[in-house]
Amino acid sequence: MPGHDLPAAPGDRADAAPTRVGYGALLRTPGVWTFLVPAFAARLPYAMLSLGILLLIRDTHGSYGTAGTAAAVSAVAQALVGPQTGRLADRLGQAAVLVPTVVVHAVSVGALIALALGHAPVWSLFLAAAAAGASVPQIGAMVRARWVARLSAEGTPPAKLNTAFAFESVTDEFTFVIGPVLASAIATTVNPASGLIVEATLTVVGGLAFAAQRRTAPALHPAVPGARRVSALASPGVRLLAGAFLGVGTVFGAMQVSVAAFTESAGQPGASGTVYGIFAGGSMLAGVLYGMIAWRHAARHRMLASYALLVIGCSTLWAMPNLVSLAVAGLFCGLAIAPTLITGYTLVETLVEDGAKTEAFTWLTGAIGLGLAVGSMVAGQLVDGSGPSAGFLVPVAGAGLGLAALVSLRGLLVAPGTRSAATADAGAAPGPGTGTGAAPQLVGAAKG
Repeated sequence: MPGHDLPAAPGDRADAAPTRVGYGALLRTPGVWTFLVPAFAARLPYAMLSLGILLLIRDTHGSYGTAGTAAAVSAVAQALVGPQTGRLADRLGQAAVLVPTVVVHAVSVGALIALALGHAPVWSLFLAAAAAGASVPQIGAMVRARWVARLSAEGTPPAKLNTAFAFESVTDEFTFVIGPVLASAIATTVNPASGLIVEATLTVVGGLAFAAQRRTAPALHPAVPGARRVSALASPGVRLLAGAFLGVGTVFGAMQVSVAAFTESAGQPGASGTVYGIFAGGSMLAGVLYGMIAWRHAARHRMLASYALLVIGCSTLWAMPNLVSLAVAGLFCGLAIAPTLITGYTLVETLVEDGAKTEAFTWLTGAIGLGLAVGSMVAGQLVDGSGPSAGFLVPVAGAGLGLAALVSLRGLLVAPGTRSAATADAGAAPGPGTGTGAAPQLVGAAKG
């Protein structure tokens, strides 16, 4: 893909003479390590919470159904409330939002542990799980907003921001590989509650340390008296990307459930971590390589290409006859994940004003979490009714719907004020001022 020019609509992130920006140059940017280190500690629990809830409630209440529902309730609450905390962070500042959020999260997780150990009624577990999910700090979105603020202040080229988003995607993948392993190891070697205790501790310590780094925080964008503040979700392009990321989330959720069911049916339940790790490892590898390439394609063209590859990769999973072939298919499927996420975050940064960037990032992250919850629940139903291979139909269905939306509405993936060129390129895609049609329907998809 690099090395070939494509005509780009105004506002596309494509340089006339692109240059490669390596990770070394990126990480030498002054001041970035002051927020990257605490951010890693604070975002690791993001991948520990659901599994920690699952393991604790399964042990105390003896039901995978109850435990899985509680984990799903937590994920949905996180997906819906996260963008609102991102919006507040844009207006009030990251520290002003983070400090009370991590305190509420620690109290909520503590209440969930006490209720579970006390064999409290199921409805009370769901309430505590919802509070724990809703109070998860949106560290990943805040870090991306800091990258935008830091690199914009330096007047750096779009290529460096693309590398920054690639670095963040790889970090996300790493936490989702390490987090569940850490939560599982602690819960099984110490006691089921200990995994959530560590999760809450890391959230508080990392979150407060991150909040203390005020010098690298984005500028405040307080509400103007009498002015109507527009949400990032008011942008049709943001809604489109949120719907596409919802599809990516279904891939994550369905893969977790289906891989576990497939390995158990094959008589090797312990292999589920290895197979899913290969899937996540493929995404990490692709993310590293993606950030090292000097792309000549415009970002919206790359988004369509990587998402199409994701659909192709997912389409083979259901037909795999054994674990080896499933691991290979999962690897190729994973190779398309990180490029899709990186490009989506690159695009959404161009679609909203500075005062709404954190909120926009949290809508994409929340859409992934919501898709994960939906994908895991639907795949679980299919596995129970039709066997483990049936669960692999969910990734191709979810990703297929996302691709259909991207292709039909691709003209929305350009910055406001430059959409006329993209509309001509997209054919029937609506131009500025339409405000109707399929795009608004994505609001409902993003909100579940």
